[in-house]
Amino acid sequence: MLHRIVYFILLLTILSCSTKQKENSHVADEPIAAPSSLPEGFVSLFDGTTMSGWRIYKNKPNNSWEVLDGTLHCKPFAEGGDNQRSDLITEEQYDNFEFSFEWKISAQGNSGVIYLVSEAYNESYETGPEYQVMDDDGYPGEVAAANRSACNYDMHAIENRKLNPAGEWNEGKIVVNNKHVEHWLNGEKVLEYDIDSDDWKARRDASKWKDFPGYGTVSKGHIALQDHGNEVWYRNLAIKVLN
Repeated sequence: MLHRIVYFILLLTILSCSTKQKENSHVADEPIAAPSSLPEGFVSLFDGTTMSGWRIYKNKPNNSWEVLDGTLHCKPFAEGGDNQRSDLITEEQYDNFEFSFEWKISAQGNSGVIYLVSEAYNESYETGPEYQVMDDDGYPGEVAAANRSACNYDMHAIENRKLNPAGEWNEGKIVVNNKHVEHWLNGEKVLEYDIDSDDWKARRDASKWKDFPGYGTVSKGHIALQDHGNEVWYRNLAIKVLN
């Protein structure tokens, strides 16, 4: 009787192991979906560890940009130091696109994301419109309404914005589609305009850009991160090309 009980227990153990092996084999054969951190159609423009895909505007000498803790970091101006400064631009050029990014500015800091940039002039801002990035509350001196964060610099002011203060991350997005442009801040569309519209031309002629013949004339260009001499961080940069 004891032998029969032992045999029965042994048989159950063998059957149980066999069933688990089959189940595991079945699971292993099923495809496993790879996790995705980007919305459909977006491509990352920064791998978090290198500057692959980016270079200095007009390949000028530069020591202000670096990769720091998973960010593209622009160092602050060093008093008495060797400051070789310039903007950082994408190697690729884009015409119609949706560009998303996160930014963090230092206290009293100023930077910007400039798009539709040509290297035909000395500086990136001479051709490209600018999504302003700055410490709105702490920047020294009087700041015009059209020069604050998420505005189209010196062209279009925005009234309502949910802006996190200096030292905290904000989410930005720029959409360009057949000369129609949108600026987004922290999940909300805060501005839209049309390049070459009558309103746009009137604003340009009343701004500093009236003295820059290349401003707003580029249909396909680089995206630039502005070095304004202040410390700023960018991360999670991604782009979706629009057809």
